[in-house]
Amino acid sequence: MKIANYIQDLLYRYECVIVPGFGAFLSQRESAFIDAETNNLYPPKKTVSFNRQLVKNDGLLANYIADAESINYTTALNKIADFVHQLENSLKENDKAEIANVGEFTVSEDYTLQFEPFNKVNYLADSFGLDVVHSAKIQREVYKSQVQKIEEKAPIHFTPERRSRKGAFLKYAAVGILALGLSGVAGLNIYSNQVAEHNIAEQQEAENQLQQQIQEATFVIDNPLPAITFNVEKQPGNFHLVAGAFRVEENAEKKVEELKKEGYKARLIGANKYGLHQVVFSSHKTRRDAVNALNKLKRENQAAWLLVQEL
Repeated sequence: MKIANYIQDLLYRYECVIVPGFGAFLSQRESAFIDAETNNLYPPKKTVSFNRQLVKNDGLLANYIADAESINYTTALNKIADFVHQLENSLKENDKAEIANVGEFTVSEDYTLQFEPFNKVNYLADSFGLDVVHSAKIQREVYKSQVQKIEEKAPIHFTPERRSRKGAFLKYAAVGILALGLSGVAGLNIYSNQVAEHNIAEQQEAENQLQQQIQEATFVIDNPLPAITFNVEKQPGNFHLVAGAFRVEENAEKKVEELKKEGYKARLIGANKYGLHQVVFSSHKTRRDAVNALNKLKRENQAAWLLVQEL
């Protein structure tokens, strides 16, 4: 069904996709990992979970459907309601329901709803096109055993020969050359150390002279500029608690003023790709702070939801 495709599209872009009247699909990023047993390298991905408590419409899915099918918002809500009705009927009749490429729902013996995500699709856009990589285990001991077997079958024999004076002379000459080489290397090391010590001393002397010149310098400003202080309140962070999205910017600004009067640090974060002006209760640096704030906010504002977006 098309609704399932729309849910998949939104899971690539958002971490929370609410199906009004049914529940919310939540996604969380996982790092790449290696399976030691199979030697498979798995790319980073998003794991999908389901929350039955988040059923209030936030407008995300309905607006996306309305834009994709060029229909009005009410018709899009009716399509979602039909989709939810089909899921509920499937759960009642078969004790299970499935959303393509997302996951499967089952009803347990104690009548609780269970969700099992499918792993066929990776909803992390950064990992698009990446597949599982298999690396064969390196068998270093195999080559060692092969060499030992060859040595056992074909032993090496050495034939003694008479030593000539020429060979002895060459041996002593080689020893002399080696001694000269070692002494040259030792001398070169001593010279390099002396050069390094000299460079360090010269650098220290230059720094001392520069510091002395700075201390002796005098700076005079005839007309010093007055100091100006700005009190700017900034809310850094890419985790935003959304209060709503409005097509008319004036309505969005009114909503910001209302929330500020209620004590929230509300603000506009710009328009999304659908041209809706987004109003947020607050912004946070970390996911943990945002989730904690969202849980508190849900007690008074059930429509609030979490948006991850870099401004």
